Amino acid sequence: MANSLHTSSTTARLNLRAPSIGPDSGPDPGLRSISFSSQLRSFPLKSLKTTRQVTKPHRNIIVKAEKVEIDLCLSPRVNSVKPSKTVAITDQATALALAGVPVIRLAAGEPDFDTPAAISEAGKNAIREGFTRYTPNAGTVELRQAICHKLKEENGISYTPDQILVSNGAKQSILQAVLAVCSPGDEVIIPAPFWVSYPEMARLADATPVIIPTHISENFLLDPKVLESKITEKSRVLILCSPSNPTGSVYPKRLLEEIAQVVAKHPRLLVLSDEIYEHIIYAPATHTSFASLPGMWERTLTAFAMTGWRLGYIAGPKHFVAACGKIQSQSTSGASSISQKAGVAALGLGYAGGEAVSIMVKAFRERRDYLVKSFGELEGVKISEPQGAFYLFIDFSHYYGTKVEGFGKIENSESLCRYLLDEGQVALVPGDAFGDDTCIRISYAASLTTIQAAVERIKKALLALRPAVPV
Repeated sequence: MANSLHTSSTTARLNLRAPSIGPDSGPDPGLRSISFSSQLRSFPLKSLKTTRQVTKPHRNIIVKAEKVEIDLCLSPRVNSVKPSKTVAITDQATALALAGVPVIRLAAGEPDFDTPAAISEAGKNAIREGFTRYTPNAGTVELRQAICHKLKEENGISYTPDQILVSNGAKQSILQAVLAVCSPGDEVIIPAPFWVSYPEMARLADATPVIIPTHISENFLLDPKVLESKITEKSRVLILCSPSNPTGSVYPKRLLEEIAQVVAKHPRLLVLSDEIYEHIIYAPATHTSFASLPGMWERTLTAFAMTGWRLGYIAGPKHFVAACGKIQSQSTSGASSISQKAGVAALGLGYAGGEAVSIMVKAFRERRDYLVKSFGELEGVKISEPQGAFYLFIDFSHYYGTKVEGFGKIENSESLCRYLLDEGQVALVPGDAFGDDTCIRISYAASLTTIQAAVERIKKALLALRPAVPV
């Protein structure tokens, strides 16, 4: 296959021939010759050579195409987007497990708990009762009303159903929001560490991601003064995630109020508040919705999701939500009717998810405490104790620069993760995927027994990375 083709033109000819009617019929009436030419530039092309014969009663058509060159170029927009490392590592770990390798997978943020029975039954009942048709693009009125009730009671923000858009997961909700409000050349401000998809979503919208680093010594929280210094006339969206993926940091209300004061000075700046982990939070930390702050409702889009059911939503001013709905109507249309019934049941579990979520949070906290204690015993490791979600973002840069026989040099978070996968058979996500190469993300969405086994393997693998102590 040629990588490129350099030619001024090419011509292809198709001969379509039908059998003559009789010996005296004269020139073959079934002969047709079609020629076309095209000007080709230096694009990646794939060469095909095919012959196809189609036989029908009283007619035989032979189509020959030789050296048809197919343009394999991709959109510059797509080429600018990086694939998700979390998805790639999760897929790799799954493939190893299927091949019989006993890999412990702590890369994906997928809780090990089963869906609460009431939610599962609602989904089953939807199938039994034939609730398997298309719903309105924005979601069923029943679900949107339940979302409005939840946001009012738990978050202190008021919406009407036409200010809610239900989608196939929060990832779709957030992407559509960025696409709806950003123009080419706009800037999307993203504090780092960040969820891997935020910068790529900005690029898909032809916007420019502007990354603001935060520091482990400050619990990875955005400094309002630094934010102020990064805002320009092109700034369009500030993305906040609290509790945070990947750090587990939770923004205290006081700090959010300071950020809101900065945002208020810039009429063009909107805030996309990713609050999908709001119920997984460890006291004394508390959750504050950015839209509940004075003057922020009008410029905030709030996202939430229900893991595993491909269900999420965005809430905000009707003008913006309707624009998101327009994109959705021309892409996926509405979310699954079955998942929406399950979503209504989930919102009916009680305040903050009721007892079912409370049990999960208790287990997550126990796992967090174990990890913080275990890794805190290692020399040179830095930890910011998570206040929410189920991720630990640990600074392992102390081990960079060491060499391992049979593997090579540990240069960064990616090579350390590869080493831990090869040597310890534990799948983790390198911090460079989240904008901080000093750290590695560990998901503690797995059982405590699994986490204990993983810690033992990681510690054993790290022993080989200790610098030699001079005698």
